[in-house]
This record gives sequence, C-alpha cells and structure tokens, in this order.
Amino acid sequence: MQALPLTTEYLFTMDLDVGAPQSVSAGLRIVPVTGGTITGPALQGELLPGAAADWLRLEPDGTAHMDVRFTIKAASGSLVYVSYSGIRTGAPDVLERLGRGEAVPPADYYFRVALRFETGAADLAWMNRILAVGVGQRPPKGPRYDVYAIR
Repeated sequence: MQALPLTTEYLFTMDLDVGAPQSVSAGLRIVPVTGGTITGPALQGELLPGAAADWLRLEPDGTAHMDVRFTIKAASGSLVYVSYSGIRTGAPDVLERLGRGEAVPPADYYFRVALRFETGAADLAWMNRILAVGVGQRPPKGPRYDVYAIR
C-alpha cells in the first residue's frame, strides 16, 4: 500500500504582539495576546486584543506547549476565531536563550502549531473547512508563524 501524499499551501504570516506573562504556577503562564498582523495571499488583517491569550504550559526542561485563542478582523471586516496548539522545544541552552528574550535562529529549535478556524463570514467560509499548520519562530518582539493549509 502506498502512502497518500500530503501537500500544503501557504496562506499567511501571523505576527503576534504579546504582553507580560502571568505566572500561575511553575508550569503555567498565561500570556496575553495584545494585537498583531496577518499578511499573505489568502488573508490580510489584524489580531484583536481583549479575549486573546496563550495558556502556555512549560516542562521543567523548557519545552513549551501552546494553547492559544484569539480573533482576527480581516481586511474585509469579517471576524475569524482562531485556536491553535503547538510545541516549542530544543537544546537546553537554546531554550534558555529564548527564555531570556534573546534572538535565536529559528533553525536552532523546533516550533510547530496546528490551527483551526471558525467564522460565519461568507467570504472566509473556506477557513471552516481546513486544517492548518504553522512554522513558528520567537524573535524578541513576539511570536511569528508562517501558516499553511493542509490540502
């Protein structure tokens, strides 16, 4: 039996602005998402502040597990609810540097997310019917993701 092919299509890049993390416990930080931008061929818009955050779980070795939810306001004015989970991990020294807010080359660590979308907007209804993955990086100013539809 032959494996079925998996193809992707680049949709957009998300740049998130984040606020100061709230340390709930040694393993849980809530990081407010305070805004951001969406730019790409399939979607342009902005991330709306308010009910937007990352419920970030940290393992003792520095591995981070994301649980992020926010709303996008598309350039058309349509709203899209976004939720994603993911993982960022790497060598201990790399994770320590990221934790200190240093610029670390994205090739030095693993950062991937799985996204789902929900909207009632007719112009963006296609988003309700896809799964997407994101390749992340963590520059000092905030997370950045290149997002791809799984076709």
